[in-house]
Amino acid sequence: MALLPVSEALERLLDGAEPREGEYVPLAETAGRMLADDVRALRTQPPFDASAMDGYAVRAADVASVPVTLQVVGDAPAGRRFNGSIGPGQAVRIFTGAPMPGGADTIVIQENARRLDERTVEVIEAVAAGRHIRRMGLDFSAGDLLLEKGRLLDAGAVSLAASANHPSLPVVKKPLLAIIATGDELLLPGSELGPDQIVASNAFGVAAIAESVGARVLDLGIVPDSRPAISARIRHALEQDADVVVTLGGASVGDHDLTNEALIAEGMELDFWKIAMRPGKPLMFGRRGRTRFLGLPGNPVASLVCSHLFLKPLLSRLGGRAYRPDICEAALDKPMAANDLRQDYVRAVLRHEPDGLKATPFETQDSSMLKTFADANGLIIREPFAPAAPIGTICSVLRLR
Repeated sequence: MALLPVSEALERLLDGAEPREGEYVPLAETAGRMLADDVRALRTQPPFDASAMDGYAVRAADVASVPVTLQVVGDAPAGRRFNGSIGPGQAVRIFTGAPMPGGADTIVIQENARRLDERTVEVIEAVAAGRHIRRMGLDFSAGDLLLEKGRLLDAGAVSLAASANHPSLPVVKKPLLAIIATGDELLLPGSELGPDQIVASNAFGVAAIAESVGARVLDLGIVPDSRPAISARIRHALEQDADVVVTLGGASVGDHDLTNEALIAEGMELDFWKIAMRPGKPLMFGRRGRTRFLGLPGNPVASLVCSHLFLKPLLSRLGGRAYRPDICEAALDKPMAANDLRQDYVRAVLRHEPDGLKATPFETQDSSMLKTFADANGLIIREPFAPAAPIGTICSVLRLR
């Protein structure tokens, strides 16, 4: 199979990927989720004309000329209205959020009034009609469209839905990613390692990338290099209704790379295998029904780079999220050699300087070196057959953080 360009591989990966169906979730659990439907107001806010300040509800005609003394005929704290109406020369002590009493048409803030005794207040500054009143429906009215389908529910959106009396909201179901690591040589962190064994790290980074775009993660652990064992774990992922199954390792052409055989035996239709990129050439993609399979390389950096380029946009699409990679331009401050037929993703440090963004590529780019990936905050994107690039060459970079 010929090497597939990265852009074509991504296009085929995302083809037909649609957001999952909606589900109603308690409001307290909706932050960071995507709305699956429009949200309309179930009530009017404010539901009545309300005081916007602490002070006195009065008739504007009575305070047009000051100082003036008014009779205090009652109180209106928030949550308990004054049930009567005020007449000429009268006032009601009122607090922020309380309903306006009948007959009152303005608020004298408490800083502009002096309480003379329990029943009398002196107003010392004139107030026009309508001051410091929040009119009924100022924010929204029952039936108004508040939030549109596809909105990411941030703090403002969740608060708005709460104020409109929604105890739950329709959100796009989070896609489920199942992760299967393969390899006889792998052990979990904290294990006592034999002389020929290594610590399995890929699943943790892939899970972190998936969770950053709102996916749920089912880590199915490490599977030995056995086709029956790999097949059994794949079946378990399918039984859990995984939207995407990621296998780590076993995606190349070695004698012990049995993942593709197991996936095909379990009904996967292979779409492509081998991408014209570095790191990450042995990337496999296929489908079985609505479930999508990604076979990521076993090399840790290759696995993480491929997750940023392919898994992140796929899970975003399935979760109803708009996704756009953070690609910008930077000037090289180290020369780079000419590139070959593969698109290269070079770990680099990006930094802002007075004359613009600079990119410093790491000297060594071996795909097993996680420290340089953790230290990098960007990837320089080198197109296939790009010529040698001297210092100052403007290049495209993918920001990682």
